Amino acid sequence: MLRPERTGGTQTRGPAHGPLLTGTRAVTEVPRWAELQRRLFAVQDKAWRLFADRYTEGDGRLVFRDTLGEGLDGRDGVDDFYEPFFNWPTLYLLGGSADLLTASRRHWRGVTAQLTEMGMLVDGYERGYDWFHQGEGLLLFYGLCLADPDDAELGELARRFADFYLAGGPNYDPVHRVIRAPHNGAAGPRFGFADEEAYFPWSEALRPYGLPLDGTDVGSFDELVADPERAREYGRAMWERMGRGDTIVNLAATGLATNAFLLGGDQRYADWVAEYVGGWQDRLADREVVPDNAGLNGVVGEYLEGRWYGGHYGWSWPHGLSPVGSATLVGAVNATLLTGDPSYLGLARNPLDAVLDHAEQRTPEGRGTLGERWDPHLRSMSGETTLMVPQRHNDTGWFDFTVMPGQVPLSLWHFSRDEADRDRIERLRAGAAWDWSEVHTQRIKDEAGHEEPWYEFLHGRNADYPERMLSSALASCAERVEAIEQDTVDPQTGPDALGIHHWQHLNPVVTEALLQLTTGSPQVLYNGGLAQLHLRYHDADARRPGLPADVAALVSDIRPEHTVAELVNLGGTARSLLVQAGSFAEHRIATVRVDDGPEQPVDGPYVRLALPGNTRVRLTLTMTLRAGRAACASPWDRA
Repeated sequence: MLRPERTGGTQTRGPAHGPLLTGTRAVTEVPRWAELQRRLFAVQDKAWRLFADRYTEGDGRLVFRDTLGEGLDGRDGVDDFYEPFFNWPTLYLLGGSADLLTASRRHWRGVTAQLTEMGMLVDGYERGYDWFHQGEGLLLFYGLCLADPDDAELGELARRFADFYLAGGPNYDPVHRVIRAPHNGAAGPRFGFADEEAYFPWSEALRPYGLPLDGTDVGSFDELVADPERAREYGRAMWERMGRGDTIVNLAATGLATNAFLLGGDQRYADWVAEYVGGWQDRLADREVVPDNAGLNGVVGEYLEGRWYGGHYGWSWPHGLSPVGSATLVGAVNATLLTGDPSYLGLARNPLDAVLDHAEQRTPEGRGTLGERWDPHLRSMSGETTLMVPQRHNDTGWFDFTVMPGQVPLSLWHFSRDEADRDRIERLRAGAAWDWSEVHTQRIKDEAGHEEPWYEFLHGRNADYPERMLSSALASCAERVEAIEQDTVDPQTGPDALGIHHWQHLNPVVTEALLQLTTGSPQVLYNGGLAQLHLRYHDADARRPGLPADVAALVSDIRPEHTVAELVNLGGTARSLLVQAGSFAEHRIATVRVDDGPEQPVDGPYVRLALPGNTRVRLTLTMTLRAGRAACASPWDRA
């Protein structure tokens, strides 16, 4: 069992770090999950070094001899240079090697210099592109800020980046509460979709998603491919209808201001998040479905003949629910985190419920676009049909049915812990004809996709999930290592401008399993989410984030009434750590119970834990979510 450290008959506590508890329960047999977890840390420590040696130069930049910023698609590509490292700071934050933080920082700096030389950045930030992609590219920066909040340069950059979007910056109109263009950034609004003459299609990769505009005389993608003049005419129409005003994926820009507030506490950033998200709340009011566009005067459908759909990366084109659901969740979570007002979450619930109102049982052959993730699930279906929802809406109504991506509804429930959000997941579960407990070893660039079997584990229906998920993560890492070793791209030149997704497909770092199992949290939302961790750990001896060496953790229950976490020291050396509630110490732990002992008061965001060699402990925590002020800071700065 664990014993609270006592002096003179009273429990000692650090100024801000809670009670000190010492473990005494011996490890008689190392749990399989704990052994696999420590092995996953070890193999990734080798794997990221292999990637860096093969694909990067001395200053951290990627090996690339071509250039970006040219042609019809010349605004694209910034995100692709940061994405290969997007989860490296997260691995460090969880307990990866100490020099991984240094490496992540070097790669961020090197890529930033590289993109600046190509004219893609202004003042260190994206010149202007859509927030579906900007959000992807920012995950590395957000991860660095969370992993190293004392870095003054990162703090200064966080404020500079956020200021591009506040009142007085180039992108935002505070009168109408709109970001003024779908493409925006350090250079302000970049109206339209290219710096050259308007033209569509600018890429054959867009073919699967069809045509962006309703109400034209163009009947097919092929008509535009075959007739450049019609393609230019169509591009000009896109510029007029979709290339100016606000679009719903711009909600992801709230991540910049939220990050700046968490690092420095300047209230104007929190106020802007509440104001901008509130603007979209008002556009939803009295509507069944949140609209995806607003003109420069703040009017929904201002350039789309009154349509609530049709904005860039909105309901109609190209992906529908995926960007809309992610952006509304990012915006709603940020506003709730900074204000404490849960009513913002209605903005995230609406897209999910809107498509569920039109859900159908369909065969795998009836699945639409964005379906790669579901291939292994649908192949193993027990029935002929399974529940699918429409991803998109245009003048014909709802269309493009596929399985609802589990990450958005599950991340919403994880943040709110509201029973109604869990009921929505249970509806999806009841309608599925595939086994939610099965773990499929697959890897898409966002490194998510195993939410359903994790959900089953948290609800006591998938007992061996930790072992299977960790084995799957090890297999994914091994596949990437093998692909790196067999890569035929010339390591002296790297890919050309058409092959810049090459690196992200080879990134060997895998954090989804570790996030779920050690912290009780889903993978970070890939299009601009901040890490919303239920628990975090800090190595008290090294005074750094993450689990200490030899220590494994397993969170098995995150119900509102209590959290259960098992920690195991597999080594012979004593370890000391802090257990923190929330990414930003925003949750308040009321009590802690160790093993089967009595509850002990905590009343703060931390408990301290001493684990002698070869000991283990089970902590049962009661806590109130978001009862404290969120801040991105080292726990030793809070003492």
